[in-house]
Amino acid sequence: MRSLSDIAALEVKGFLAEDEGRRLYDLAREASALGPCLEIGSYCGKSSLYLGLGCKERGQVLFSIDHHRGSEEQQPGQEYYDPELFDARTGRIDTFRLFRATLDKAGLEETVVPVVSTSAVVARSWATPLGLVFIDGSHAIESVFIDYCAWSSHIMPGGFLAIHDIFPDPKDGGQAPYLIYQKAVGSGLFRELPRVNTLGILKRRKPGDLE
Repeated sequence: MRSLSDIAALEVKGFLAEDEGRRLYDLAREASALGPCLEIGSYCGKSSLYLGLGCKERGQVLFSIDHHRGSEEQQPGQEYYDPELFDARTGRIDTFRLFRATLDKAGLEETVVPVVSTSAVVARSWATPLGLVFIDGSHAIESVFIDYCAWSSHIMPGGFLAIHDIFPDPKDGGQAPYLIYQKAVGSGLFRELPRVNTLGILKRRKPGDLE
C-alpha cells in the first residue's frame, strides 16, 4: 500500500467514513514525529490502514489493541452482527483473521503491532509515551471511561487524542464517546480541534500553552 487511494481498493469491513480516515492518516503522520501511535478497537483493520500508513511514512509503529471478539452490538442477534465474523468452532465472534489479512494485503505487518487483549489489561504495564491515542472500542460507558482514564495520561505534550462516534445529539447515536470527549475537554489538558464528521480530535497542551 503506497497511498490513501489504495485503501479504498482493499474494501475492508468497518464503520469509519473516508473523511474520518483521511484525518486519522494526517494525525498519525504528525503524531509519529513525537512517538508511536495506539488505537483501541481495530475490528477488521479499517482504521489501522489509515493510521498505519501515516506511521509507516514516518518510520514509526502503530499499536493496535483489540480482543477481536466483537463489541456488544456485534454479537449474534444484535444490530451489527455479521455472520462472516462468526467462528462456528468456538461459537464466538473472531475478527482477528480478517484483521491479519488486512495488514498482509496492505503491507503493514512491520508497522502495525497487534495486541490481542483488552485495553485495561494492556494499560496495567504500559510505560511508553505516545504521540496519538485513538479510542474506538466498546461504546459502553464503563468501557469508554476505562479507555480514556487508562490511556490519556500516556499522550505526550503536543500529541493527539481522537475519539470516534461523537454524537452531541442523543437522537443521532450513543452518548458514551461524547461524554468522554467532554470529560477530556473539561480536564484542561487538551484543546479542541475541528471535528471531522463523528471524529472528535483533541491536542494535548504543552507547558505554557495559551488558549
